[in-house]
Amino acid sequence: MTNTAQQNDLANAIRSLSMDAVEKANSGHPGLPMGCADIATVLFTKVMKFDPADSKWADRDRFILSAGHGSMLLYSSLYLLGYEDMTIDQVKNFRQLGSKTAGHPEYGHATGIETTTGPLGQGLANSVGFAVAEAKLAAEFGSDIVDHHTWVLAGDGCLMEGISQEAIALAGHLKLNKLTVIWDNNSITIDGAVSNSDSTDQIARFKAVQWNTIEIDGHDQDAIEKALLAAKKSDKPTLIAAKTTIGFGAPKKAGTEKVHGAPLGAEELAGAKAALGITYPAFEIPAEILATWRAAGTRSQNIRGEWQSRLAAHPNKAEFERRMKGDLPAAFKPAIDAFKKKLVEDKPKVATRKSSQMALDVINAVLPETQGGSADLTHSNLTNTKEMVPFQADNYLGRYMMYGIREHEMAAAMNGIALHGGLIPYGGTFMVFTDYARPSIRLAALMEVRSIYVMTHDSIGLGEDGPTHQPVEHLTALRAIPNLLVFRPADAVEALECWQLALEATHSPSILALSRQNLPALRTEYQAENLSAKGAYVIAGDRQADVVIFATGSEVAIAVEGQKQLAEQGIAAKVVSVPSMELLAKQSDAYKAELYGNAKVRVAVEAGIEMSWSKLLGDKGRFVGMHSFGASGPIDALYDHFGLTAKAVVEAVTAQL
Repeated sequence: MTNTAQQNDLANAIRSLSMDAVEKANSGHPGLPMGCADIATVLFTKVMKFDPADSKWADRDRFILSAGHGSMLLYSSLYLLGYEDMTIDQVKNFRQLGSKTAGHPEYGHATGIETTTGPLGQGLANSVGFAVAEAKLAAEFGSDIVDHHTWVLAGDGCLMEGISQEAIALAGHLKLNKLTVIWDNNSITIDGAVSNSDSTDQIARFKAVQWNTIEIDGHDQDAIEKALLAAKKSDKPTLIAAKTTIGFGAPKKAGTEKVHGAPLGAEELAGAKAALGITYPAFEIPAEILATWRAAGTRSQNIRGEWQSRLAAHPNKAEFERRMKGDLPAAFKPAIDAFKKKLVEDKPKVATRKSSQMALDVINAVLPETQGGSADLTHSNLTNTKEMVPFQADNYLGRYMMYGIREHEMAAAMNGIALHGGLIPYGGTFMVFTDYARPSIRLAALMEVRSIYVMTHDSIGLGEDGPTHQPVEHLTALRAIPNLLVFRPADAVEALECWQLALEATHSPSILALSRQNLPALRTEYQAENLSAKGAYVIAGDRQADVVIFATGSEVAIAVEGQKQLAEQGIAAKVVSVPSMELLAKQSDAYKAELYGNAKVRVAVEAGIEMSWSKLLGDKGRFVGMHSFGASGPIDALYDHFGLTAKAVVEAVTAQL
């Protein structure tokens, strides 16, 4: 290692702040910031393109700390570089309630944090989406406007997680050469040596999926710089395997699991500072060192100014700015409205997965920013339209992602695309495989990003494939995630309305739960208002009726038939379609009271479990749905077998009268 005194001083500023913050909080992970300080120093002071004065500059490089437990590495760097909201007080309040310096980096809490990380592998998986978005927008608007790099710092744990294989295989296939993963190769996990649980040759693994690989000493700043610059010239994504010592400088704990996730303690902290030559007080970076860091933060100001001049002269400036803001074009609502009128006239009897594709035919024609895709189920999910040429290594203009059988990576990459800006991602798989994608769906909700998950084959209506593919409990599980909009439309009009709502929800991800089987047209009169926007509304029957039947999706038609049979018996009932419980929960008490507040009888019918219906049904309501896993067989036979019929609805109503 040939670092100069100044290079060591810059890196030690990160180490000092990180050690002090963890010690003050009496909680945190000092090992990674101490071990990766040299990497961060070179990356931020010499290689990356960014400007703290404009943290949302569209053409900035993106840095993703996939090993999010090492968050103090990022917070220290942001403070040193001069990000205005990352003050020394925020650093001192690490892991404290209300601070911007949460235990793991959280998107939206502070500028300079590009994505929420912590669950290992998620940042690496997000990065593929960031790189896809960069490549797509560069192909569309030109490299004079879009030309930046995505940098990821990942640890042994990130590479062990299964999602990492999905991510690197897809990135290699797509030749995303502006993506670089720096592997903090310290050979330590929480339980001790990596060799306790893993013997993977990571270099061979990355090479096998078409990555460029470089091996370096992760504490040699000249070697780090050389490797980072080489990665920028590669025609493939690059792995830089940086051999580091976790807790670098700690006299007794360096290189051991003891420095991973606990404060050093007063004695070890003093020993580490002595070994590293840190003589200044806690949280007090010497003026000359801080000045050097702050100057590094201004390195790209002229580059940004030149970029702004190019953008000002760009013929598609207005469109680029609209896209990066996330605004929908003026043509969007008129197109939706015109298609709604057509659906009311045509009254199509189709599966809502087909209704979704019909809506996408309209949407994709007026929204050039949609980036669709499927996890190898395109012809089942029906997520493709005529505009959607595949995005491939030889055609970055493509608008359709062939994600392969990688549901988890698809969802994570969609989050990266959404976070990057300029594109609106949607992607499809079977509803049951939300189990495989759930960690990324949850993070989308936490980050408040507009990712749209098209989940077809949403119930026992899947039929002969049987219980392994029938998502009986999944609606309830998804409804349990805060800030996730779960839509289950009942016909083609509702499907269109739900798509509109998902696209307009700029701070929430959405699930579209769609049927395999054909459903009748229930909305047969044109209404300009998006009725689904209230989450629930009366779709059939007497609005003043004391009997209310709630239903979603494919079961709304069953509820309507039950309502008709009740009318023949002289019992007035109304059917309330509930395309979104989340949007219903946001409505006023007055609206809810008008909808169902004083109903003497309440019944809900859904091909799922009862758990999410308690608030609507109350103590005495009846649920008609699933009380076990599904079975194999034709769709109609399955609905009869499980009692999801109009007759069962009638019986549930009369039992309460």
